[in-house]
Amino acid sequence: MPVKKRWPVPSDLEIAQEAELRPIVDVAKDAGLLEEEIELYGRYIAKIDYAKVMERLKDRPNGKLIAVTAITPTPLGEGKTVVSFGLGQALWLMKKKVINAFREPSKGPTFGIKGGATGGGYSQALPMEQINLHFTGDIHAVDTAHNLCAAAIDASILHKNKLNIDPLNITWTYCVDVNARALREVVVGLGGRANGYPRVARYDITVATETAAILALTTGLKDLRERIGRAVVGYTYDGKPVTCEDLKVAGAMTVLLKDAIKPNLVQSTEGHPMICHGFPFANVAHGNNSTIADLVALKLADYVVTENGFGADCGFTKFCEVTCREARWAGYEIKPDCAVVVATVRALKQHGGAFHFKPGMKYSKIKEAVETENLPALEKGCRTNLAKNIEIVKLFGVPVVVAINRFTSDTEKELELVKKMALELGADGAAVVECWAKGGEGALELAEEVLKAVEKPHEFKPLFDDDTPVREKIHILATKVHGADGVEYDPEADRKLKMFERIGFSPMTINIAKTHLSISHDPNWLGAPKGYKLPIRDIRASVGAGFYYPICGTMQTMPGLPSRPAFVDVDVDLETGLTKGLF
Repeated sequence: MPVKKRWPVPSDLEIAQEAELRPIVDVAKDAGLLEEEIELYGRYIAKIDYAKVMERLKDRPNGKLIAVTAITPTPLGEGKTVVSFGLGQALWLMKKKVINAFREPSKGPTFGIKGGATGGGYSQALPMEQINLHFTGDIHAVDTAHNLCAAAIDASILHKNKLNIDPLNITWTYCVDVNARALREVVVGLGGRANGYPRVARYDITVATETAAILALTTGLKDLRERIGRAVVGYTYDGKPVTCEDLKVAGAMTVLLKDAIKPNLVQSTEGHPMICHGFPFANVAHGNNSTIADLVALKLADYVVTENGFGADCGFTKFCEVTCREARWAGYEIKPDCAVVVATVRALKQHGGAFHFKPGMKYSKIKEAVETENLPALEKGCRTNLAKNIEIVKLFGVPVVVAINRFTSDTEKELELVKKMALELGADGAAVVECWAKGGEGALELAEEVLKAVEKPHEFKPLFDDDTPVREKIHILATKVHGADGVEYDPEADRKLKMFERIGFSPMTINIAKTHLSISHDPNWLGAPKGYKLPIRDIRASVGAGFYYPICGTMQTMPGLPSRPAFVDVDVDLETGLTKGLF
């Protein structure tokens, strides 16, 4: 194993820096990859030539797909990524052929408030520092391609506007991959004619752009080129859509992304194969790793563990309704054989009313309530939030195992209550996990439950047909997933929907942007809110990605930095050259 365990558990960074990583060529062999199917990025990272792998293994049946989701999280963090990685490590310890697939971290949360996205403790992805920072440059490629298109729009307007673009109806944003709230709405083109046509523009964080979604949902180079070509960037004065193809920028964007669509091979702290590809944020994006990563992993492994962002109402629903549906439209099958719902005692106590920890609060204010046994609040949290997230998974016909991620303050009575309640509420299995402290060994019980669940007879079923009207699709998600009584459209959202209906875009699925801190649109509504209307403030048509993008409540597609960002602690040790303060 690359890492030797010790107690007390050191920081994530110490564990990562102490690791003696396996050469990536050895990890590739364990994954079933041939030498000619990998492109080395140093000794410990490689890109996978997906086209060669898919052609060689086209007749091999897909492995079993395990989707790791969660209850509605709190700002404390529930450790879903840790559990996902620990489950993969446990299956590896059991001599199963397993690959984890997960998303590439954005510098926004890495330097903001959340931290990185490579797990923690003894269930991490390595090399941790590189993955959390520049990695193989995939996000940089998306950033450049997306901004090239944005620049092409303004240049086209300046140079006689031959496409008749309405500057007040441009939907394509600029982007940057850091939390920059000051760029949410800006005026560009100031300073005279040489600087362009003045207009109000928006910035999105790079990983929430349509270009990022296109890369994460594409199934190959031809599909990538087609998706970019049909992406709509804005509308003409007479309401006709303008595409990347119309701007003649689609070819250059594809060139910038042609290597970035190749998935990245890395390893865990126990040396098993992992694929890191695609982008984060199941609140403002579709929140799942790339389709190509899943397709490659399913051909190579008998078991694939993939992680969906945030709770089942966010990432898991989007996995089923965006990732799986888009793959099927392209002629490929991706469907979950089992879902793991990660729960914590402390989050369930919050949903049960024991305390309410909000972003930016000091932990000391709720420490006593978090760490004091409270069975009534815990049971209430189970009967509301845990029950609802189990119900959401079951809507899709998928078996559910509840993983209770143990923290040091949890009591045996609390853990047993959650386990008992999970089974009572319809879960097919439940297990306490301790992979943060023990790695794969701490998730062996969970792995046993998952192995039983994936063999259960089941039929995966999306919530609506491809040709269901857009408003009906949104209504189905609002009522069945988010517990609302219906939907309310702001005038701007209603106007745009009418425009989309008039244009007649081909059938597309739905990717709802909403807070991750509640099943509803309001981060203050805990448990399982009911008796409200889901407010749609705006809606965008991501035609290249293949989905409509309703934005609920005050949700922003560009996050902001907190008063004390994570970057404050990050520096370099000038004697050793090692990073300091990165988790």
